[in-house]
Amino acid sequence: MTEGSDKSRCPNCGKPTAAKYRPFCSRRCGDLDLHRWLGGHYRVQTEETPESSADEGGEIDEI
Repeated sequence: MTEGSDKSRCPNCGKPTAAKYRPFCSRRCGDLDLHRWLGGHYRVQTEETPESSADEGGEIDEI
């Protein structure tokens, strides 16, 4: 895939990607995506609560 092809677009703004920042067009768009990850904007919703995680007791309760 070459730089600037129609198939290679920045997932944040839609501009053509730059090889240096792929899959983003710039460092700014890459940093924006990282901020979203670290801020918890990208997550899978579940019905689990933090208290019912397997980390606490090492075992998962059967439902």
